[in-house]
Formats: sequence, structure tokens, C-alpha cells
Amino acid sequence: MEILTGNELTSGATVYLDRNGTWVENLQAARVFSANETAERDAALAATKGTGRVISLEIEEVTRDGETLVPKRLRERIRAAGPTAPLTLAGAPYDRQHLGEDGHVSI
Repeated sequence: MEILTGNELTSGATVYLDRNGTWVENLQAARVFSANETAERDAALAATKGTGRVISLEIEEVTRDGETLVPKRLRERIRAAGPTAPLTLAGAPYDRQHLGEDGHVSI
């Protein structure tokens, strides 16, 4: 089983492709591709690369622990858990900018 992951260009946030073709921050909402869905997975990768909105695209292997998706690689488990340091700016919590549906990225 595999999922697609990457980073939002404007914020750097870890994102996952969901079942609707939207990039979301929740690993548990990620679309799981089976071994016989490589064509669909590769088409989603190509379509995403064309937008330039999500970078560092990766195919990640996952397993299921009950209903919970668990990445096989430690690196991805850390990325899915969120920052390892608090997000603050000048001592106050920092709410980073999210790339909206109609967000624009200049190239």
C-alpha cells in the first residue's frame, strides 16, 4: 500500500493526496493506492508536478494498524506527527499560511 506525500510550496507543510485529489495535511485522510493502481498513482504525480504547488513529491509505503495508516519509514512518521519544535514567531503561536484552493504560485 502506498500514499503520495509532498510539501506545500508556500508554507513547506507536509501534505498528502486524499481520495478527492486534494492535498491535505491529515495523513489519515490520504488516498491509499494498491499495487495494481500504479497508473492512477503515477497520473496523480504527473498532474501535481504540472501545478508547481506541491514540491518534494514522494511515494510512501504504509501499513494499517486497525483503521490507522502508519508510514513504514521513520522519516515519514516524524513528518506526519508535525513539527518537532513549537511553531512560534516572536514568542506567540504562529499560524502559517495555507495554500488555498485558488492560491497562486509565481514561477
